[in-house]
Amino acid sequence: MKSCITAALVFILLLLTVPSAPLLLGKNITADEKSDMSEGTEPTKTTTSVQTEKKPAKKYKTLKVLDVTTGKVDEISAFDYVVGAVCAEMPATFEQEALKAQAVAAYTYAVRQAEKAEASPDSELCGAYFSNDSSVYQAYFTENQARQYYGENYDEYIEKIRKAVSEVEYEYMTYEDEPIIAAFHSLSTGKTETAENVWGSDIAYLTSVESEYDSRSPKYTEIYEFTEKEMKQLLETAFNGISLSENAEDWFVDFQYSDAQTVLTVSVGDMEVTGQELRTALSLRSAAFEVRYEDGFEITTKGCGHCVGMSQYGANEMAKTGKSYTEILKHYYKGVKINS
Repeated sequence: MKSCITAALVFILLLLTVPSAPLLLGKNITADEKSDMSEGTEPTKTTTSVQTEKKPAKKYKTLKVLDVTTGKVDEISAFDYVVGAVCAEMPATFEQEALKAQAVAAYTYAVRQAEKAEASPDSELCGAYFSNDSSVYQAYFTENQARQYYGENYDEYIEKIRKAVSEVEYEYMTYEDEPIIAAFHSLSTGKTETAENVWGSDIAYLTSVESEYDSRSPKYTEIYEFTEKEMKQLLETAFNGISLSENAEDWFVDFQYSDAQTVLTVSVGDMEVTGQELRTALSLRSAAFEVRYEDGFEITTKGCGHCVGMSQYGANEMAKTGKSYTEILKHYYKGVKINS
């Protein structure tokens, strides 16, 4: 219970940022999920000549969620949880097919996390499958949070989202009979990134695919400006022991880019760091960026988020062209099966 109370104190601070939750990226990949990526997904084979199929994933009609503000574990319907997750993760103004795709991704996340929690319980969750701490788990709005966020539009938006969720209720994605890591992000560079380039492990269904509409987004690029003093302080704080030359123009050299324009590695002073590490150090929207120096640093990013899996903006634009939620999901997650 002590760990539950500690988590509750942390989450009180996070509540101040609830209105920006739909803009937060990467919340659907936890630290545990990252370690999962190195695990094989080969089906278990018997030693006899007859091979047995894997047991299908369990359909969870209710989900146990730790409310970190109270330390209490709430058991809520899967429908209500997915509605809350879609509210928190995707703008309600998006197309219906995009909302349905997000709902399937949200339930897939819940099924995968629930199976993991039952197989290997985390004491900090106090018996729950996950918590409503969006800094660790998939973002999720309670009814009160959704009402606060949508304001006078609540009735219209919640009805729209509930309709989308009801049309895909209990549908989830699997690859080789395992619920997938349903990674998603706000906006890609025009091409999504591979899991290997971002997290260091290859995942067959999280490969790079075209997402052509993303480059047309009005928020496609973002420009950050730093003085030499600001940049030096940020780099020395993030990278312990780094040595920076007197000439600031030489601080960033030898950029290595992926096909999706993500910075794989870059030499920063006397250290080689990854684009993801530098993105975190400088609080950038993505790891797809370019650095210019002229009496200070100007960094231009493309896309928003880790760029792995489904692009939410791309999904919405695909829906506008008449693509169904299944077509959207199978475009961004290669080789998956959608189960109901």
